[in-house]
Amino acid sequence: MRSVARGNSAVTTAFERELDAIAHDASFAGLEIVAHSARPVRGATALRVTIDRPGGADLSLCERVAARLNAQLGDAEYTLQVESAGLERPLLRSADYERFIGERVRVVTSLTVNGGKTHRGTLRGLRGETVVVENDAGELLLPMAAIKAANLEYDPRADLTRDKLQRKQRHANDRKHRN
Repeated sequence: MRSVARGNSAVTTAFERELDAIAHDASFAGLEIVAHSARPVRGATALRVTIDRPGGADLSLCERVAARLNAQLGDAEYTLQVESAGLERPLLRSADYERFIGERVRVVTSLTVNGGKTHRGTLRGLRGETVVVENDAGELLLPMAAIKAANLEYDPRADLTRDKLQRKQRHANDRKHRN
């Protein structure tokens, strides 16, 4: 869990304690706290948490997390933002590079690797401290220490193609059952 903690220490401590409790609560099974931060803003503390779960975090889950945090934080001076990691979820930990093997990714490095700093391809996992991305040119080995940012890359065309194929299959099945 990536975190940045600054601001009112009592609010920040309560926020982090409650996030830990939520992450271990059976009623939030599968929930992952991707990142969180607390920082001072105009006399209050701005709290932000990014969540995910298999299949994605919907508005209802974000509302449940926000309600739980608001109940625990009480009357303190703070603002709260709870958001889904989204379709282009950031990859922040080593485990993310294993969990999303086979997915399309975009990786930005702080150093030039193979003539560029932005690399796109299919994630193939980790080899030690090196992220393996496969693209048209072959395997690209990116040292974890050189990665500035990495995220899944959403391809709407793939979704449209998959949806079109599913509709065709349903239509063929419907015609088959009618005959």
